[in-house]
Amino acid sequence: MADVLSEMLKAVKLDGAVFFNGEFSSPWCMRTPDSRTMASYLPSGPKHIFIFHLVAEGRCYWRDKEGGHAVLLKAGDIVILPHGNEHLMGNGPDITPLDSAPYLKQVFAEGRILSQLGGGGEITKLVCGYLTCDPQLGHVLLAGLPPIVKIHIRDNPSGQWLEDTFRYSVDHAEASGPGGAAVIAKLSEAMFIETLRRYIVQLPQTQKGWLAGVRDPHVGRALAILHKQPSFAWTIASLANEVGLSRSVLAERFRRYLSDTPMGYLTRWRLQLAAQALTSTSKSVAEVAGHVGYESEPSFNRAFKREFGTPPARFRNQTRRAHQ
Repeated sequence: MADVLSEMLKAVKLDGAVFFNGEFSSPWCMRTPDSRTMASYLPSGPKHIFIFHLVAEGRCYWRDKEGGHAVLLKAGDIVILPHGNEHLMGNGPDITPLDSAPYLKQVFAEGRILSQLGGGGEITKLVCGYLTCDPQLGHVLLAGLPPIVKIHIRDNPSGQWLEDTFRYSVDHAEASGPGGAAVIAKLSEAMFIETLRRYIVQLPQTQKGWLAGVRDPHVGRALAILHKQPSFAWTIASLANEVGLSRSVLAERFRRYLSDTPMGYLTRWRLQLAAQALTSTSKSVAEVAGHVGYESEPSFNRAFKREFGTPPARFRNQTRRAHQ
């Protein structure tokens, strides 16, 4: 499980930061904008944003909208919003939510962390942050995730250590000098991986999708191999031999979890890697084709057009114009 998650997250170029380290007193309610709005505050190019919230002390609720079903959170809970939906968090009687968008825009521009909000009652402490990933490659991971992932991380020593280290780094970010932001980014990534790992373990046996496939020892092993060496000239026979299954059994397990064949999955992953390279590097189409495992540029062009509806060169130009 760890191998394929590591390979996937390495490919999607995960990076993280904290945007809010707050102490709130009941009653309070805060609206966080969606990830597309937050992404517009970032100085870098187009990114997809995962939003996360760690309850460090006290309790609160999470809602996807006003009047929506509340997910109750307590100290030690972490929630990740993979699709970055707009949402509400608060504690106490219903009050008019504070729109955090104007404040967050200032935070992203100046690096200032907001600290206090509320009516003077019960205290809740939150550490809120985000992780960015490549929007092209993130589709595979996002497809297997629900709107909200909730995990409690204080139920074993490793989770407690991770939380304590993360909170310490956030509290001392300014004092730690230039390396502080890098440490928080790595710890945010570690917390995200730990949350995903625990979420996968808790999935029901009947669950399908990419994350459920990761949990299966043979499918997970095959996915790790394909993500580690996507340009290798794999065949169903050579892949089945690597994971210790017959070709038919491996194909059946892939279809069960991913509704795809191993070679079909590999083709689509190669083309996603190619699309990412076309929009983020200056490599020629022929170089990109070779990099993802195509010996023939014409065959790559045909496969790419089937997947994305347009030839590689046109895809590159259209994508870059859209993001100017």
